[in-house]
Amino acid sequence: MATLILRRALIAIPTLFLVSLFVFALQRALPGDPFLVIAGEERDPEVIARLREIYRMDDPIFVQFFAWLGQVIQGDFGRSLRTGEPVLGLILQKLPVTIQLATASILVAVAIGIPIGILAARHKGTIIDYSASAAALSGLSIPNFWFGIMLILLVSVHLKWLPASGYESIFVHPWEAIQRLIMPAFVLGNGLAAFLMRHTRSAMLEVLRSDYVRTARAKGLDEDTVIHRHALRNALVPIITLTTLLFGELLAGAVLTEQVFTIPGFGKLIVDAVFNRDYGVVQGVVLCTAIGFILMNLIADILYVLVNPRLRTG
Repeated sequence: MATLILRRALIAIPTLFLVSLFVFALQRALPGDPFLVIAGEERDPEVIARLREIYRMDDPIFVQFFAWLGQVIQGDFGRSLRTGEPVLGLILQKLPVTIQLATASILVAVAIGIPIGILAARHKGTIIDYSASAAALSGLSIPNFWFGIMLILLVSVHLKWLPASGYESIFVHPWEAIQRLIMPAFVLGNGLAAFLMRHTRSAMLEVLRSDYVRTARAKGLDEDTVIHRHALRNALVPIITLTTLLFGELLAGAVLTEQVFTIPGFGKLIVDAVFNRDYGVVQGVVLCTAIGFILMNLIADILYVLVNPRLRTG
């Protein structure tokens, strides 16, 4: 296990370097000058020149990149061009919001998608299978922003069961946080559950055709034991892969859902930063997102070993 973690950490270093370089170069290639906006309506050339000097924008791009990278290694992600706030502070402010929403959403997706996928595979070709596939297609087809607005109208406006929007930390006011998380987590989790259901069904159907499953049935084991003790464990590898990737995707922010439910997460932060040419914020958020994806892949590799003992020898 330690060797696996060390190997993944070594692979992560060049990956993060290339991601950082790619994002840095693309940011600088965008048209427009953010300092024209920062300098105000008068756009005093001396002010613009001074700002460019402060942020070292007149240096060659590789000099700028390695200067920024050196600061990041020391834990300094720079400052926002728009507000002057430390980028790391903005990230640490928004990251708990995104993690809270992503965790709740993935729990909803797993709770819905995996059991229905198993049920559809178990009853292949029946009305249960067709109904599950139709539900998955609906989940993939319905836009999140429309579904979110409809939920707000029904649950908050008409029934008055839950608050319509906003965010609260689960560590400060747990019950209020859960109430505010239910609808956005269900909106996001509903779409993700459709992906999980389809992949779970496919993985289970493939495993159920295996020789060892037929042997288990021939020995007289009941169907529940065959499904949950023998088939599901071997079908979990692709399901774990998809789940961790979906969680990593959520860490990048769910822009439309955050907008509908007024959640101040990564999605709104990155969109505002791109439109405002806020280089430091974009680079910091993308780097943190890349780290999140790498951590999710590492967690997936560890889970593979835990659920499939045959992989431990490798």
